[in-house]
Amino acid sequence: MRIDLSFLPGLAVTFMLMFARTGTMIMLLPGFGERSVPVRLRLTAAILLAAVVMPLYRNAYQIDLKSFGPVFGMLMSELLVGFLLGMTARLCISALQVTGSIVAQQLGFGFVSTIDPTQGQQGVIVANFLTLLGIVLIFATDMHHLAIAALADSYVLFRPGEVPSTGDMAALVTRLVGGAFSIGVQISAPFLVFGLLFNVGLGVLSRLMPQMQVFFVAMPLSIFIGLLIFVFVIGAMMASFLGFFGGVMHDIAPRG
Repeated sequence: MRIDLSFLPGLAVTFMLMFARTGTMIMLLPGFGERSVPVRLRLTAAILLAAVVMPLYRNAYQIDLKSFGPVFGMLMSELLVGFLLGMTARLCISALQVTGSIVAQQLGFGFVSTIDPTQGQQGVIVANFLTLLGIVLIFATDMHHLAIAALADSYVLFRPGEVPSTGDMAALVTRLVGGAFSIGVQISAPFLVFGLLFNVGLGVLSRLMPQMQVFFVAMPLSIFIGLLIFVFVIGAMMASFLGFFGGVMHDIAPRG
């Protein structure tokens, strides 16, 4: 009895290429790609995802093992597609950083910073809270499944070996950055209105009562009223963010 193992080199290269796409996406994906997540856990998730997707799209890889150039070029395209998928989700999360910075400035917490557990660097405390809350809600509402759907659809939109158009990538990044900033400002609109009215009121009060120490009255009052508004509107804020995130992910996963 003769066992034919000639398919193993091609199968191994195919898995390596699919792992390059899934691993790059997992590295940047919110929730999975955070620095606080152990490297082994991220690696295991990428390997398992590649193993699940491989039987579905294995035949899409036409690999010539006689030369290194085509395989290397295909590897670079896979890394680029994975980077595009992961960075799309990561840029959506940046909307909460914009919101948190604006809210903290209006509440008087602009100089209160702490370590961002998602990135391992200093960040505004309100922005860190909103970012963590956004990631938790993404998993709680099963929106992380859209990332898996986007990975599956990427094999239709970007077939193995095809390099995404740089013009389309630049347009996508520009639209995402603009959309993230826009939704971040929109979500923080109640605090912008509060900050404007509160500061105008303080200005009028300081003119009517010059002897009054407005600063010592304004700071605790601003924090108290701002936190009270924050409690009432945080549900609507996160609902707006989830709508934005879901819309972007549905755009890159039209069949999801």
